[in-house]
Amino acid sequence: MKTPYSTHKTLASRRDFLKKSALASAALTWPFSALPESLRGVSMGVVVHSYGMRWGSKVESATYPGFTNAVDLMRHCHSIGAGGIQTTVGGWAENFAKQVRAEREKLGMYLEGSIGLPKDSADLSRFEKEVRLAKEAGATVLRTVCLSGRRYENFKSEAEWATFKENSLRSIQLAEPIVRKHQVRLAVENHKDWKAAELAQLIQNLSSEWVGVTLDFGNNVSLLEEPMEVIRTLAPFAFSTHVKDMGVKAYEKGFLLSEVELGKGIVDLKTAVDLCKKHNPQVTFSLEMITRDPLEIPCLEDSYWVTFEDEKAKDLAKILRMVRDRSFSGDLPSVKNLDSEGRLAFEEENVVKCLSYSKTQLSL
Repeated sequence: MKTPYSTHKTLASRRDFLKKSALASAALTWPFSALPESLRGVSMGVVVHSYGMRWGSKVESATYPGFTNAVDLMRHCHSIGAGGIQTTVGGWAENFAKQVRAEREKLGMYLEGSIGLPKDSADLSRFEKEVRLAKEAGATVLRTVCLSGRRYENFKSEAEWATFKENSLRSIQLAEPIVRKHQVRLAVENHKDWKAAELAQLIQNLSSEWVGVTLDFGNNVSLLEEPMEVIRTLAPFAFSTHVKDMGVKAYEKGFLLSEVELGKGIVDLKTAVDLCKKHNPQVTFSLEMITRDPLEIPCLEDSYWVTFEDEKAKDLAKILRMVRDRSFSGDLPSVKNLDSEGRLAFEEENVVKCLSYSKTQLSL
């Protein structure tokens, strides 16, 4: 497979791109000094996972220095024109929450937290502390997930899936009184676990104004759901979003799935943004552009189907038609043949290009 950059494309050319993009970023930066009451008009933010390599300073680089904490991430995202960040809050100290708030207010950015659900009643003190610190830093929405992996990889039987559903509901029920007490919204992401209707039903049954959805625009393609079908189903419950575009290509066991530059994939981004705004005019739009190798969706293998119920053949046929008819032009993005500096350059280029697209094409 070809890499996103051919071998003759040099690191210098990637740096040249970033120098040019830095000039453009002055036009991209949102020039407000304080977060407004209404978030309408705020530039698109960046999810911490868009910087999978730089977060935590995993790789040493003078050109792309790592981010050791939320303040580092916030400063960088502001410098490239982002309107806010969504970042993890686990492990924060009391004084660090104050530092984050001070930086957020100085830069005029929105802040969303990313938090783990309480596993059981013994975990509630940890959960409440993180909620409190995130609120102190200025977060009003906390994104969470029920599954850290992928449904079709994690579960080997229907019984395992049933246990997961029970545990997830219990965790959300434990979390709800705490977020209600602190008046912070908890947003459950469709994270390659819940099909859209399943998550919508869970939120409806819970019937709490403090629990909704982080609507990921592309994850559920891996569960054989068309992006707009998912967005139409979950937009009424969305407190926050993960904006992304997806590229697809066939492979022998099913299809490959990749985050790609906004506007290059299969997601109708303009319609998706407008629909989210219609249901929640204050919803935030945060870029999750993960720079990595394509994910394999092995939907032609028996093992893929163990947790799914009816309409399998119909859904499979529909998604494979989409893969065939809207196959990504060229090779899907890949990083496996890039050195660490090349990966960092590609990661930064993806984020900058997507932010630029959000402003020129999505009015964010």
